Amino acid sequence: MAEIAEPEQKLLDSLDGRGSDDEFRAIRSLHQLVGARLPELLLARYRSSRLAGPRSSCVYHATNFARSSDDAVQLGLEALRDRSKVVRYRACGLLAYSQRRSLLDALRAHVSGIPDASRADLLATIDALEEGNHHLFVDREHSGKVTWNIVEN
Repeated sequence: MAEIAEPEQKLLDSLDGRGSDDEFRAIRSLHQLVGARLPELLLARYRSSRLAGPRSSCVYHATNFARSSDDAVQLGLEALRDRSKVVRYRACGLLAYSQRRSLLDALRAHVSGIPDASRADLLATIDALEEGNHHLFVDREHSGKVTWNIVEN
């Protein structure tokens, strides 16, 4: 992984998980600065953060890269083991959005080891991948009435 320049690091440091306008401005600025490298930087920030808020933010902002970036998917896989339920929820969402059926065996193997509070989220991820429909992560009853819109960076 390449060294992170100071302006990029300052923007990464403002990802605190609060969902503020400042946080969204920072992620847009980061995306303009680094383009396709953004998931790589979010993965690095996730790995270095001791607080759940920044880790959750990294996973959230990596979600819409999950179909095109191995770093985003790696972030989701690592975040499945996070100690924070919120971070694990975001990880499940990222992996559901990825629509990478190649993850199914690994995710199925993970079901018995995930905390009980996150098991339904992981099962919804598996369902969304099996059915080829990321909306099923939030539409767990398959009603067709609930859609999940991913926020673009």
